[in-house]
Amino acid sequence: MPNISGHTKTICLIGSPVEHSLSPAMHTFSFEQLGVDCVYLAYNVEPDQLEAAVNGMKELGFLGYNVTMPHKTYISRYLDELSPAAELMGAINTVVIKDGKAIGHNTDGAGFMRNIKENGVEVVGKKVTVMGAGGAAMAIYTQAALDGVAAIDVYKRKNDSYDAAAEHIAHIAEKTGCDIRLVDMADKDAMKASIAESVLLINATNVGMGDLEGISVVPAEFLVDGLVVADVIYVPRKTKLLEDAEAKGLKTINGLGMLLWQAAIAEDIWVGKEMPTELVQEKFFD
Repeated sequence: MPNISGHTKTICLIGSPVEHSLSPAMHTFSFEQLGVDCVYLAYNVEPDQLEAAVNGMKELGFLGYNVTMPHKTYISRYLDELSPAAELMGAINTVVIKDGKAIGHNTDGAGFMRNIKENGVEVVGKKVTVMGAGGAAMAIYTQAALDGVAAIDVYKRKNDSYDAAAEHIAHIAEKTGCDIRLVDMADKDAMKASIAESVLLINATNVGMGDLEGISVVPAEFLVDGLVVADVIYVPRKTKLLEDAEAKGLKTINGLGMLLWQAAIAEDIWVGKEMPTELVQEKFFD
């Protein structure tokens, strides 16, 4: 247990739901190893509470916080500044409070790309398919485009936010030169073709967790030989999509590694120290 005193600083996670998160235990353990006098907590914050939460954390002297669903794309309106990468991505997952200013960053994309690299997956100059266009997906496809992925097909439900997502994707294509396009999730023929042309399939939706556990956004018959299948979900550790992929003998990657590496990058932003990733991985993931 950390030695908590009146000097102990606070960092937290805000979102809804947050009860499943490994982040509090993981970061608090890391801070102990680093000798940083800080604890990490999780707070369930609903959309109508977001502005008050952002202002409250600033007033209470928090060092910073992580942002998870459903706030990643909406929180920027309440922040004072954004990093260049976060501004391009249009989504925030990490905020540092410095000199009275709340500054938004995004470590999700870099964390995801580091995780697939650690798993021996090479995507530079190749095509990937992404399911979803929310906060996590935006970070991933933007970072992938910045890192040299040649083509990305992004699938999203055709709802009220579809046109805005298409605009964002067109902006990313213009800024990076990546051949990236948005496709209607209901177009299964296009989805099948996209996956067949890709080296990596990424589920960046919440389908497979919570009330949607046991469901996959991709029909099992679309999973072809040689495909690597990744899911940003880590509770459960093996989603229906990953089970389907494993049943076909495909390489799978769950969301734990992304969680680890985005957390390590965030810690450096908050406290200027390098997370002991091997110790954290050994304690929480192995």
